[in-house]
Amino acid sequence: MAPSPTGFFHVGSARTALFNYLFARHTGGKLILRIEDTDQTRGTLEYEEIIYDALKWLGLEFDESPQLGGEFGPYRQSERFDIYKQYTAQLLESGKAYLAYETPEELTAMREEQAKNKLPPRYNNAHRDLTADERAAFESEGRKGVLRLKIPEGETVFADAVYGSIKWKNADIDDFVIAKSDGGPTYNFACVIDDYLMQISHVIRGEDGLSNTPRQCLIYDALGFERPTFAHLPFLLGRDRKKLSKRNADTVSLLDFQETLPDAMFNYLALLGWNPGGGETQEKFSREELIERFSLEGVNKAGAIFDVDKLNWMNVAYLKAMPIEEFSVFAKPFLTAVESEMAADETYTKASMELARERIHKIEDISRTATYFFTDDYPIDEAGKTKHFTPENLANVEKLRLKFEALTNWDVPSIEGAVRELAEELGVKVASLVHTTRMLVSGTTVGPSLWELLEFLGRERVLRRMAKGA
Repeated sequence: MAPSPTGFFHVGSARTALFNYLFARHTGGKLILRIEDTDQTRGTLEYEEIIYDALKWLGLEFDESPQLGGEFGPYRQSERFDIYKQYTAQLLESGKAYLAYETPEELTAMREEQAKNKLPPRYNNAHRDLTADERAAFESEGRKGVLRLKIPEGETVFADAVYGSIKWKNADIDDFVIAKSDGGPTYNFACVIDDYLMQISHVIRGEDGLSNTPRQCLIYDALGFERPTFAHLPFLLGRDRKKLSKRNADTVSLLDFQETLPDAMFNYLALLGWNPGGGETQEKFSREELIERFSLEGVNKAGAIFDVDKLNWMNVAYLKAMPIEEFSVFAKPFLTAVESEMAADETYTKASMELARERIHKIEDISRTATYFFTDDYPIDEAGKTKHFTPENLANVEKLRLKFEALTNWDVPSIEGAVRELAEELGVKVASLVHTTRMLVSGTTVGPSLWELLEFLGRERVLRRMAKGA
């Protein structure tokens, strides 16, 4: 995994890191994190820290990295420039690369001429066969050449573990730059050297890297290096089915999802572009199950939609399955207004949280579904208030309150019996008493069974809230 420290850590990068992790752990290999920071104008240590924070939050542990070190370091490209220079010198000496001295203005004029003639923009190989005298003349003008790779005739063929055999006509590839005029490597050149020297067996990256692969294969071949296995993952798409970006997603930075459980995000990302096969409909997998079952053969070619609603569904499934003690800790930031009340009775709080989490669609919902268990100062659903707090309903619920006061036992059968008995006496629907009572004691129109809720809240709390009225 080789991200650039040039901004937030995209969920697409997180999915790529996750697939690398699953493949490495499944095969018993090693997972390497390399920081591709050759672009000194955009990369910063702050952004590098974001990468580490995001990967740590998701729970992806690497075997070698800038932080951990390893036998093939350094693991920042900016610290490997002397290594790259050895290989640029090798290609220049072998005649497989050459120095080109065009100025930026000359290159611009060349592209404008190509556009005018409706030709694709590409280098025209003008300096491919310069003589020693011509090179010396350019250098005497103060020009510094860029190093370009000589593209051979024929075609470049490589096997992709996802897309199969891919052929690329070399005529469609110009003599591209592999080292800049200051000697610094370009992306394609640096990553080939690094992958070879770090003994990378599999390069698993996003589909947007596919167009770079023929160029990298040509560099491998020119240096006499054995190529790794390539696997390109399908694009992540927004809900508009366009490539996921800031413009068409609710958010695309992994660390914007820290209110999601890391295990839920791990599970969700694993299913974006991969499935275990066999026609399975299972969607919830442990990390161990995903490691055991992952294979590149299960990666799809079609793009996968990153749907925040589906992620929220997955998160709720994990929230509801986690031990209640852990859930309570996770929910605490959303219940600070009743923190002291929650601390007063651990047994009651635990049972309350069990009931409250059954009605959440995202963790923030816990404020709405749990607050009323601990305080009489809870928000009232305005739509429910308009619908159910009619003069008739409120008058009938006052009669129900009196009936509740007279109950000998405060349990589900007694509570349900009192409600049904009063409804029959008044000639009204049971639902009218149920909904209005629920609104008075909880402020919401949804929740656990009313009989169970009233028993749980306790007679004193229920009668107090019913007496307060609308």
